[in-house]
Amino acid sequence: MTSELRETVRRAYAAAALRVTEGDTAGSGGCCGPDRFGSALYGAEDRAGLPGDAVAASLGCGNPTAVADLRPGERVLDLGSGGGIDVLLSARRVGPTGRAYGLDMTEEMLALALANAREAGVGNAEFLKGTIEAIPLPAGTIDVVISNCVINLSADKGAVFTEMHRVLAPGGRIGISDVVAEDHLTPAQRAERGDTVGCVAGALSFTEYRAGLAAAGFTDIGITPAHEVADGMRSAIVRAVKPLTAG
Repeated sequence: MTSELRETVRRAYAAAALRVTEGDTAGSGGCCGPDRFGSALYGAEDRAGLPGDAVAASLGCGNPTAVADLRPGERVLDLGSGGGIDVLLSARRVGPTGRAYGLDMTEEMLALALANAREAGVGNAEFLKGTIEAIPLPAGTIDVVISNCVINLSADKGAVFTEMHRVLAPGGRIGISDVVAEDHLTPAQRAERGDTVGCVAGALSFTEYRAGLAAAGFTDIGITPAHEVADGMRSAIVRAVKPLTAG
């Protein structure tokens, strides 16, 4: 991500965190829009027992914890964890023998996520400051990488895919929700449908996404379209696996 774009994204999501902290939950979905993004994409069972601010701060385009098939004892990393909703849900699923990490570059979102974790009484979650293009974790230490409508914000998605592959243990997997463009749309046409901070302009096409994951070393790649977020742009569920052995 270029420094200018990164700063634009940081300011937008810092403002979203502050709106939630100040009680403006009606405006918390302003980055991406409340109907096709946000807490409405989580079922009542998922939202039950979570702090209200964690739910209000959700700006994603899906519910990756519902498709990642998390198991007790696993180590989970959420890229761009925001207010922490997916980290808290992951921590619940992996149980006390597992661990859920959240990575975010925005101080305001990290502070909100930490407050939400304390309120929820979650002891197996940890939040890290950093960028998704340079994950501050050792290689081979994560079982599952999740992310909710964040990778499309990066200007260097190849670096993100490479970093995901690096931190995953052999046999590890990804379960991601992201915005993906239909293959016929050019980058210019994607930009016409929304801006980057709004989770639209920076989206890869289905073919580009699949190629990027394959170039990073992933196999068993599946990209399943879900609801439409703009003309020719869809929320999608992305799954892939890091092979047990190289090559």
